[in-house]
Amino acid sequence: MQITDIKIRKIMTEGRLRAVVSVTIDQMLAVHEIKIVQGETRLFVAMPSRRDDNGTFRDIVHPIQAEARKLLEDSILEAYEKQLTLMELEARNQDAQNSSVPDEA
Repeated sequence: MQITDIKIRKIMTEGRLRAVVSVTIDQMLAVHEIKIVQGETRLFVAMPSRRDDNGTFRDIVHPIQAEARKLLEDSILEAYEKQLTLMELEARNQDAQNSSVPDEA
């Protein structure tokens, strides 16, 4: 399995849900609505799921092997951390630009 693209679709700052992600595998299969969730001790990846008639959530798609799950989760969390770093740098640059522009009277 080759993860060929990861897109961080939406980032949240409140609540346990931190981001919604789409992943492309082998340039052939796209999986949307993967969630990054803040757990008690760490971030984790929740696969797309649906509530069944009993009210239980069941994954719609998920890795079968532990190695595939680890590869997917590690790749998604790495892309998320990179996106957060990029956003932080952009915010700092914007703040620096705003503080260097003199106020007009």
